[in-house]
Amino acid sequence: MKLPALLRLAACALVSCCLAACGGGGGGNEDSDGGTSAWTPATTDSWTIQLTGTPDTALAVRVYDLDLFDTPQATIASLQAQGRAVVCYFSAGSAEDWREDYASFTAADKGHALDGWPGENWLDTRSANVRSIMVARLQLARDKGCDAVDPDNVDGWSNDTGFALDAASQLDYNRFLATQAHALGLKVGLKNDVGQLAALAPDFDFAINEQCFFYAECDGYAAFTGSGKPVFNIEYDAAYVNNTAGARDQLCAAARAADIRTLVMAANLDGSLRLSCD
Repeated sequence: MKLPALLRLAACALVSCCLAACGGGGGGNEDSDGGTSAWTPATTDSWTIQLTGTPDTALAVRVYDLDLFDTPQATIASLQAQGRAVVCYFSAGSAEDWREDYASFTAADKGHALDGWPGENWLDTRSANVRSIMVARLQLARDKGCDAVDPDNVDGWSNDTGFALDAASQLDYNRFLATQAHALGLKVGLKNDVGQLAALAPDFDFAINEQCFFYAECDGYAAFTGSGKPVFNIEYDAAYVNNTAGARDQLCAAARAADIRTLVMAANLDGSLRLSCD
């Protein structure tokens, strides 16, 4: 996630107009990493993300990113029956006091509050307990039929978490998440963590970014697109929303040149605004 006022993106459902088989943990042919998801992420995949409210399931996109906990299994199955791929979002780096498994975190697991996010605290991602909870969340994603997962807040090392996290511990944790997801037949996306893109690109199947154009951080994503792995980007700035002085036109031209699938959306990701560069 980006900073407080910016709203993270989280995760979960990427859709496919031409995906022939539905899958996600259960169907499809086994792929090279041992998984069973029928979705093979591609740089040409169109997408959408909606983390709050009732998802708009009528969009002609290949990938849907939806909330793991709040999205009914029936919605996931229905999207897949339409040929969509579903990516399921959850926070892997913070404890949110409204989640059903919140009581599983210990006091020692929880660090500083996320600025601008009431009820949410950074996690000690070195904790064995935290990791066991994340494995359970990945198992939930598999059991609900998700094709992939979008673990958010996996850049604690570059934030004020209250823990002595560093680059090495973050790499270890993010690779742990990728390995566990693949073992369950799930594809997995790297959310933000732009300081470690080159190191982690081999471990992840796609990337999801918030505001890399606004922050001039998109160049590093060549580590993904250069290997045929898609990058799904969201921008929130008002200049893009309003196309002030052609800002959105310029954004979209840059996104297409970089082969990054870019959306301009409302920061709460409730589906109320979706402007696509594709």
